[in-house]
Amino acid sequence: MAHTVSNPTKPTNWRIAPRYLAISGVIAAIVAVALTREVWLEPLRAWIASAAPTDGGHGAGADSHAPGGAQNHGADDLDSIVVSEQGRKNIGLRIEAVAAGPFERTVNMPGIVVERPGRTVIRVGTPFNAIVTQIYPIGGEAVYVGQPLFDVRLTHEELVQAQVEFLSTAEELDVLQREIDRLEGIGPGTIAGKMLLERKYEQQIKQALLRAKRESLLLHGLSDEQVAEILTSRTLIKEVTIRVPPLATEHMKQDKPVFQVQQLAVDSGQYVEAGDALAVLTNHAELFIEGKAFEQDIADVQRAREQSWPLSAVLESKDGQPQILRDLKILFIAGGVDPDSRTFRFFVTLPNEMLGETSRGDHRFVDWRYRPGQRTQLAVPVERWEERIVLPADAVAEDGAETYVFVPNGKRLMRRPVHVEYRDATNVVVANDGSLFPGDLVVVAGARQLQLALKNQAGGGVDPHAGHSH
Repeated sequence: MAHTVSNPTKPTNWRIAPRYLAISGVIAAIVAVALTREVWLEPLRAWIASAAPTDGGHGAGADSHAPGGAQNHGADDLDSIVVSEQGRKNIGLRIEAVAAGPFERTVNMPGIVVERPGRTVIRVGTPFNAIVTQIYPIGGEAVYVGQPLFDVRLTHEELVQAQVEFLSTAEELDVLQREIDRLEGIGPGTIAGKMLLERKYEQQIKQALLRAKRESLLLHGLSDEQVAEILTSRTLIKEVTIRVPPLATEHMKQDKPVFQVQQLAVDSGQYVEAGDALAVLTNHAELFIEGKAFEQDIADVQRAREQSWPLSAVLESKDGQPQILRDLKILFIAGGVDPDSRTFRFFVTLPNEMLGETSRGDHRFVDWRYRPGQRTQLAVPVERWEERIVLPADAVAEDGAETYVFVPNGKRLMRRPVHVEYRDATNVVVANDGSLFPGDLVVVAGARQLQLALKNQAGGGVDPHAGHSH
């Protein structure tokens, strides 16, 4: 009987079929998953997001692509946000403790920084006819009391003649003194005694005349030192140095008043007459803020002055953030109405601050923080409240009818609703109703940017993986 031997290396059809069927099934499943991606992918992501940790950590559910450096910690977390350190710096975020205290309701009035009449500007003139021979400072330079400004050569005939007469009288007194000394040395005698008495009478007359001529020189513009120099050197003064004049400094907070050369009014070699201005100097150590009040507001200004209530002024700074000056006092209220604006003017003292001093060769220059012409808004107090929580205006964000502040909680910033009783351009008064307590930490700068980032976070943003297949 013949046997058929099968080839063991060649599979039969019934062994091949199951293996190919399994491979085909896997391929079909992969294709089905790919084709239905849009159906199951989004529910899966939502399930993963709902299962992500919400303790502020950076777990698997944290979305590191949230706008503004914020991180999304779950779809249900709508009142808190995490901001990176870079994001905090970008928005200028600051956190401070809440304090309760008195608050003054104010009325804003326009103001402008102005110079003090008779104090800020000093005009340096020449007291006699002369020719300018040397100019020491340059425009804008800082100078101090007693520092030389100009050298001038005297051409005033009256001053020259007054010096000649003064010097001549001094010489005559010297001659008389020598004659008196000679007569006193002769000894007692009728003739010598009579002559001695006559010479002493003549000496008294000459001394009175010398004093009168000395006063004449002082009236012509010479100083005590210059007059004394004429007596000592027995020569006439041909050139005079004009210096920075002394200034009453009891009203200034400066040990050494500093002036700026605002204008040089002459050139070297120029002829000037008595009274002509040589230079204009300014001292900005203290200025005024000139406020303008309408007729319905003048009573509030008068009350603030009578009660000595401090004012605040808001100045725009270089970085766009308002600069607030506090504890200012009203000095006086002008007696009349400004004919152009029909407003009442009042003046507030503004102590200035020197920012720094630089040198270029032998010349020095100074910079002041406040300068005439700067526009301000004066906050005049009209009502005083006790025990209120006062925050900067940038500490509060609005969303429809709601008003929020942000308080830190670990790395997260929690949004907390508050009731605002009053607000102005710089301050917000928050009701002391338990939403905040003295000592609580609050974001005082950057609340509006946080509110915007929180709304963007609630909107979900754009899927960074949309349109990509992995």
